[in-house]
Amino acid sequence: MDQQTKEAGKTMAIVCYITWIGLLIAFIVNNDKKNEFTKFHIGQSLRVAILGIANYLLGNFLPTGMGIITTIISILVLVLWIMGIVNAFNLKEQPLPVIGTIGG
Repeated sequence: MDQQTKEAGKTMAIVCYITWIGLLIAFIVNNDKKNEFTKFHIGQSLRVAILGIANYLLGNFLPTGMGIITTIISILVLVLWIMGIVNAFNLKEQPLPVIGTIGG
């Protein structure tokens, strides 16, 4: 992918990591432009969001004493989220560790 395509999609790639609303906005805006760099980061952000939702649901089912599990996963979600934003800002198309290649 060329540098010009990455520069054109950089803003939406960063926006997609800012809550699920940003993810939705980036998806809608990129639906017309079809920027591959933004599409890649939308996929990465979606994986982080799904992990966060799954962690929330897991927290509702686990007994209170096992909250350490959801705390560790929450820290992982935060780290992945920060890595995604940094990768988008630096124009990197690098999959996130652990979840970056799940689902294709």
